[in-house]
Amino acid sequence: MPRVIETATPHRAELGDLVETLESGRFDARDEDCFASFGDGLKALANNRDFLADMLVDELKQRCRDQSARNVYGPQVVILHQARDFFIRANFWPSEDDRLLQENGHEAFFYHVPHDHNFSFLTAGYMGPGYWSDYYEYDYDNFAGAIGDEVDLRFVERSRLEQGKIMLYRAHRDVHAQLPADELSVSLNIMERAPHLSFRDQYRFDVEGKTVAAHLTRSAVEPLLALCAQLGGGDGRNLVESFAAHHPSDRIQFSAITALASAQASLEDRLAVFERGARDANPFIARMAARQCAAVERGRPWIQRSFH
Repeated sequence: MPRVIETATPHRAELGDLVETLESGRFDARDEDCFASFGDGLKALANNRDFLADMLVDELKQRCRDQSARNVYGPQVVILHQARDFFIRANFWPSEDDRLLQENGHEAFFYHVPHDHNFSFLTAGYMGPGYWSDYYEYDYDNFAGAIGDEVDLRFVERSRLEQGKIMLYRAHRDVHAQLPADELSVSLNIMERAPHLSFRDQYRFDVEGKTVAAHLTRSAVEPLLALCAQLGGGDGRNLVESFAAHHPSDRIQFSAITALASAQASLEDRLAVFERGARDANPFIARMAARQCAAVERGRPWIQRSFH
């Protein structure tokens, strides 16, 4: 489960104090102990019971102008600060009784979705009793990560992010299924920020079957590959083939293979692209391609009609 950072600092800090600490210190999200060392700073900000309300009032006065410009997460999240290597945010966690949850459903708040993270982040319970989580761990280095692959999920405990509790979620290690808070709650996060994160895989898991259920990471590259394969002519096809052969992300490689398959003029040619992928030495590519071969065969009758 996430690493609990023991800190009892009584100090109360402003948001600017935490930003200065992060920017003047050696912040390295890839170094677990380094990231954990900022727990005191986050706890000091969490001790400030006024700053978030003041920011929300100011944001509403300007009709959420700043949030509209820089927030890609939606209304559950308020972006507090953005820097090159990190950003700070507040998250709102409604309870089952909250109208917000009843009207929007659990999926809008990522409840009951067992997942890991492709980034590390430090979190603090700020207000309310905190959301619950069923926590698991797994060994990222020992599985390929194809959909349907078995994964050794080890249940650790069910607990919640109480007010003042500080936890470090570790990339590609900690898994949780978040559950609604007993009452409306708020958490504060220091988030890793880096351009390569969209190429690192994040997974949704089937905890009962102990398998990979879906890939959650998305990047702007993937739809562009499909467009290049369909509309880019010879240059576009060559570029997509290069991505399929050499991109450092297995997921992007397979997206390129899928784009090449979708551009084929016949079902047999489409199937041949996936069959070549199924023979790839990369286990992720091979398993994903074999899965697509099986899907094409299952859907052969209606897929064939689409070629006529």
